[in-house]
Amino acid sequence: MSDNTPRTRRLGLAAALALSAAAACVAVTALQDRPPAKEATAPATPPDNGPGLLSFATPSTPPPNAPAPARNRTVPSGSSPSAPSPSSPESPARPQHTSAGSPSPTAGSPTTAHGTSVRSVNYPDRYWHLSGGLVKLDPVGSAPGLRGAATFTRVKGLADARCYSFVTAGGGYLRHRDFLLRADPADGSALFRQDATFCPRPSAFSGAVMLESVNYPGRFLRHRNFRLRLDPYQDTGLYRSDAAFRLVDGLA
Repeated sequence: MSDNTPRTRRLGLAAALALSAAAACVAVTALQDRPPAKEATAPATPPDNGPGLLSFATPSTPPPNAPAPARNRTVPSGSSPSAPSPSSPESPARPQHTSAGSPSPTAGSPTTAHGTSVRSVNYPDRYWHLSGGLVKLDPVGSAPGLRGAATFTRVKGLADARCYSFVTAGGGYLRHRDFLLRADPADGSALFRQDATFCPRPSAFSGAVMLESVNYPGRFLRHRNFRLRLDPYQDTGLYRSDAAFRLVDGLA
């Protein structure tokens, strides 16, 4: 028994060492099989847009060249155009400039004031004549008073310098109101300037013009029952002759 004790101890130590080595191998293998730990990442930093806090509720601003919102045309208080008279038909679509005999813009504009009388094409012995505040188509004789009431100063249009306005001997202006041509003193309003501005358009008759309203495009001055009024364009021979006038030297 005593002779075998050292050998037994040596065998025990060897076995213990072998077990320790095996355990170490198992531990290393287990560590190698574990999934690698994820690396921590820093939170995303918002871009630096300058001092101050970012605001997600700030409304966007339109580009500098964005068109302004459309606005309805306003009429000065205390003065507004009246509705068309029942006898006036509704205005058809404005004639195209390419149609035969249809009105179209003309080049040029009045440069200086002119003493002007306005003569009818289909009643050449009758002229625009101011009577009782309204403009009528009357024959004018040799009486100075009648000739003076049929003479106006033609100036650049109050609302459009390419067009015409007509000044009376008393300093008022011819303007349409209730679609009738009359003389009124200027009140300084935008509505008055538009009512008193008429643009010359080509006529079917040589040397004559048609006069279109600035604020009622498609309506032209024409005589009806020898009174001057603003009526919608009609593609008829009668309308074209009633709405054709020759601007001649003043009678007075």
